[in-house]
Amino acid sequence: MINMQGRTAVVFGVANKRSIAWGIAQKLQAAGAQLVITYQNERLEQEAKDLIADLPGAAGFRCDVTNDAEIDQLFAELKSRYGKIHTLVHSVAFAPAEAMKNDFLLTSRDDFKVAHDISVYSLIAVTRAAAPLMTDESGGSVMTLTYHGAEKVVPKYNVMGVAKAALEATVRYLAADVGKNKIRVNAISAGPLKTLAARSIPGFGDMLRTQAERAPLKRNVETSEVGDTALFLASDLSTGITGEVIYVDAGYNIMGF
Repeated sequence: MINMQGRTAVVFGVANKRSIAWGIAQKLQAAGAQLVITYQNERLEQEAKDLIADLPGAAGFRCDVTNDAEIDQLFAELKSRYGKIHTLVHSVAFAPAEAMKNDFLLTSRDDFKVAHDISVYSLIAVTRAAAPLMTDESGGSVMTLTYHGAEKVVPKYNVMGVAKAALEATVRYLAADVGKNKIRVNAISAGPLKTLAARSIPGFGDMLRTQAERAPLKRNVETSEVGDTALFLASDLSTGITGEVIYVDAGYNIMGF
């Protein structure tokens, strides 16, 4: 059994109990990690506090990942309170609704910028802030969430697919930069999950049905399975792995058709 006692994990993206980040947070907390949960703004503060109440010992901090000053303030507070951190979970992605509904050809310049700023650049920003606090002898682990739409065209995934492709490239470049400090950076490519965010994707039901029909395991994955993989990446069992995209999709990605 993986033991995360004495380790601090910072989790971005716990929006509700259906979110992937929530499943990851539960697994880390159950393994003994000290959890830091971030929320975007005052409007989401109460919902975040209700979630944190179900994670004994967890603490909540406000941080909008599009605001560099808030990121700097957050990690200054974490340094003062915890001294060092061991794990960073980046489960943040967003694209305007119109960019998902319309043909990809009609993606506006502004929508493209928003999708990449929130879904991609934020990983660079929080990793840069977290790296100086990952001073443990075994280094640190940074992980983000991606999807198969980064590699293959998924109808109506549109600009988010392009953003996820950029995110996966960002993982590799960050891994090359921070590896000298024993910091690992990886991505988990999860199969479609019934999160509230995913349900806003046009045709999401078709994605679920296709996954279950064509995946070697003939089913969809569970959020808990993504959480298990995240726990592995956070632990010392993964110290030789960095710059990778690890699929948790019941094998769907290996199929040609």
